[in-house]
Amino acid sequence: MNTGKHTPFLLLMAVITAATFSARAQGPAPVDKGWKFDPTPVWTDEFDYNGAPDSTRWGYDIGGGGWGNNELQYYTNSTDNAAVANGILTITARKEDKENRHYTSARLVTKNKGDFLYGRFEIRAKLPATRGTWPAIWMLPTDWEYGGWPESGEIDIMEHVGFDLNNIHITTHTKKYYFKINTQKTATKRISNAATAFHLYRVDWTPATIRGYIDDELIFEFRNEGTGPDVWPFDKRFHLLLNIAVGGDWGGQKGIDEAGFPATMEIDYVRVYKLIEK
Repeated sequence: MNTGKHTPFLLLMAVITAATFSARAQGPAPVDKGWKFDPTPVWTDEFDYNGAPDSTRWGYDIGGGGWGNNELQYYTNSTDNAAVANGILTITARKEDKENRHYTSARLVTKNKGDFLYGRFEIRAKLPATRGTWPAIWMLPTDWEYGGWPESGEIDIMEHVGFDLNNIHITTHTKKYYFKINTQKTATKRISNAATAFHLYRVDWTPATIRGYIDDELIFEFRNEGTGPDVWPFDKRFHLLLNIAVGGDWGGQKGIDEAGFPATMEIDYVRVYKLIEK
């Protein structure tokens, strides 16, 4: 059969099909229904025990290698770097050699132990002040269904760098909006005592918006534009991460104060509240 004569028709049908799929994928932006959240947490760690973090709630990312940001630490699962006592989880970055790295720290993750689609996430924390530290309270996709970073998204509930003390960042990253192309959606707030007092860092994630708060004050809002996963990959499961990085492309911009180690981030509690469907 001579298929050449059918090519224009087939191309036209392909264009129509692609356009139809695109329209379905995009659709209208979802309406913000004013969602509420269940008052009782669906997942929580109050750190009302002593020793290693609860293994039914937390796992670890372990290793060095820079983690995509030229970071300097080696992440361990040792209680020297993450331990619970007196109602507080303490993550400690130390100046010590391990596996050809010169710092150790911990990165705790709830992957496959606490995976969530929408909800309210509250973490009460006190941050390190040392120059060169880069603590974060954040979320990554559990299943990476839209592809590797940043295609499947990232939610930064709190980021802080020691050289810019007390300036708190709340950010989302997606394929269309992320920092390496200078399009990230972000907001900052300077507070007076991030390293000497506990503050409540919170994100409310719904099908329509991601809103970030510090001490219940709205700081950040990112809306679902209804244009598909390049903008809004936030319709899949995510999990929580808690860590202190050392150095790196951002954290190390002003050098590292080696006299400031060990450096700690203290977590009073982590609470997750379920979205109430409407």
